[in-house]
Parts: sequence; structure tokens; C-alpha cells
Amino acid sequence: MNCRHCNAQLQHVFLDLDFAPPSNAYLAEADLRAPEKYFPLKLFVCDQCWLVQTEDYVCADELFRSDYAYFSSVSQSWLEHAKQYVESITALLDLDRNSSVIEIASNDGYLLRNFVKAEIPCLGIEPTASTADAAEKLGVPVLREFFGEALARRLVAENRQADLIIGNNVFAHVPFINDFTAGLKAALKPNGTITLEFPHLMRLIEHTQFDTVYHEHFSYLSLNTVRRIFERAGLRVWRVDELSTHGGSLRVYGCHANDLRAEEISVSNVIGKEERLGLTQLDTYRGFQARANEVKNGLLNFLLEQRRMGRKVAAYGAAAKGNTLLNYAGVKPDLLPYVCDAASSKQGKFLPGSHIPVLHPDVLKDDRPDIVLILPWNIAHEVTRQHAQISEWGGRFAVAVPSVRIL
Repeated sequence: MNCRHCNAQLQHVFLDLDFAPPSNAYLAEADLRAPEKYFPLKLFVCDQCWLVQTEDYVCADELFRSDYAYFSSVSQSWLEHAKQYVESITALLDLDRNSSVIEIASNDGYLLRNFVKAEIPCLGIEPTASTADAAEKLGVPVLREFFGEALARRLVAENRQADLIIGNNVFAHVPFINDFTAGLKAALKPNGTITLEFPHLMRLIEHTQFDTVYHEHFSYLSLNTVRRIFERAGLRVWRVDELSTHGGSLRVYGCHANDLRAEEISVSNVIGKEERLGLTQLDTYRGFQARANEVKNGLLNFLLEQRRMGRKVAAYGAAAKGNTLLNYAGVKPDLLPYVCDAASSKQGKFLPGSHIPVLHPDVLKDDRPDIVLILPWNIAHEVTRQHAQISEWGGRFAVAVPSVRIL
């Protein structure tokens, strides 16, 4: 396999999680009687451009199906994050009714609903029908396609270039990252701005966040690599924000290469942090497998100990990262009988691979588990606040990454 960005031959395995089903391929009860598709889940690091990427094996349309079950609006903290972003970017760029905003992978309208409310013209690009339907009910216009240079050229021909192009947690999800970036350039007005948010590879390595590895994530990104990708497409990063979302993310601000805006010191600051951690040195990537195995074994030991002690354990959050963790650890319903989730699109279904049933959060009140394992640890604060009633019967919350910890 060659690197998806620079085409160099890939020789260095960063992480091998064996085989697993796609992490958002939730199952109906009838599906349990049919064969389940498993794909390799292996990451390589390119020693030329330092792009960390999944092994080639599957097309995006096998992952992002019409019944895609991830709805951004389920998380209240994410809705607030989106609202604050819209307020700040509107002020920064002086957006108004004469502006044009495009969001790629607009999901269920969690973000663009704020532009609709502000009467700023916007367009969502979202290939999954389930989430696009939800967005349209909020008044968000949606184009139901995958984004790339060909679609961008069509938008240009229709005089639909944007003052602002937004991509939250999509840059890591695209298999053809150069084509996607060329599309960003084509669809951007001469003085326009691009903002992309994505989990920061530096944080993944620092905190052993191997459960954020799943099939929908084709790339694991550093600022150093994103700058290279932008430069090849004739774009430039002029600002970057470090965010706490998803365990540590970056929001990069891009523009055309010839834009007059100066590069802010935030860019060199983050590049310096990456260099100090060694993100352009192979030794940094060696040994991560052993750290992931320690997390896996720690979870198994914890669950086995709880069962030995006669304690009831449940899980909260049927998230993709939880599916990666459970499948790599081989956890089944005998150790974790159910997971609760607020998303109605997941309730009544079963987790891929582990076949653990997904139930409504109200089940916690009836079952009174001793331990509730929060699988999406990045929203642990939100979950513990919303379900604080488990303390009434002596229940406690726990997380498993970067190590098992009782909250």
C-alpha cells in the first residue's frame, strides 16, 4: 500500500487491532442470524509525510450507509460547542445575509441550524439519508452526496462558492484526502476561509486513545501533515485552535495560498509541540501497540474482577470508540450485558461484533448496576451530570481509557 497523500510506500505499522466490523454498523435482531462483515483495522505511518492512515480495504459507501446511526445532536455538549463556534466565526468573518456557508458532513443539522436561525445562507453536504432527513426538518438545505473535487467544480459552475467552508470531524473520514482538499480549494471564494476540526494525533499518542481508531477514520492527523496536504492543494493554514473535544482536537483555519492574512503564532506553537513529542520520528510510533494492549488487558481484568465480586456492570454510550475497545478486548454480553444510549436510532439494536444490546437509559434506574462504564470517555462529565441518580443506590461511574478509573 502507498500513502494516500504523498504516494510513498508504507512500511511501518503503528497499530494493529486485528479484524472488526465497522464501528457504526449497528445490528437489528434479525441481523444476528446472518454473517457479519469484518475488515482489518490496521494503521500505518508514512515516514515521508507522517500521515497515519488505515490499511486500504473498503469503500466509503460501505461505511456511511443510508441508515447511518451517528446523530451529532444527541450530545448536548456538542450542540453547545457548535453554537459557540457559529457565534465566534460569524463575528470573526463578519458573516451576514450576503454570505455563503457550506458545511461538509453536516450530519443532522447540529451546526447549520444556527446559521439558519441567524438567516445566513448555508448548504449542508451529507451523503447519509438518515441524518440528512433530520437536517432538512430543521430547515437546513442538504445536498446528499460525498464531497470531492468533482462536486466542488459543479458548485463553482452553479456560482455557489463559499465564504466559509466548515468540516467538523470529516477530514479524517475521507479515503481520498488529496481530492477532498482540492475540492475545498475549488469551492472557496478568493478571500474565503476554511475551518476543519479533527482529533489531534498528538493527543491520541499521549493518552493512548487507541479506541478512537475505527474504520470510518481513514486518517489520523497532525498539524504538520495537514499543512503539507493544504500546501499541495494551493491552500495555507493561518491559524489553529487547540480544543478539548474528542479527547483533544485541532481546529485549523485555512485560506488560499495567496491570501494576504498573516500566519498567526498559534501555528508555530502547535508545530513546536508536535516536534517535541517526536511526531516526525519513527521511534515515537514504536511501542504504541504494547500500550494499547495494556489498556485492553486492564479492561478485561476489571470486568472479570467485578463479576468475581458479584457486582453488576453496565455500559453507557453506544459510541464507535466503545465498539473498537470492546471488539479488540473480546468483551461479550457475559461480561457487559447491555449498554444504554440516548440516541433512539441505536436503541433496540446491538453493538457490531460484541452483539451487546443497546437499551434506553431508563433501564439504569430499574437494574441499579454497581458500575456504569462510560465508553465515550470524552463526554464523561456530561454523562455523570445527566445520570447522577445512580449514586442513590451506591452506583459509580468508570472509564477504561487511558486506564480503568472509577470516577
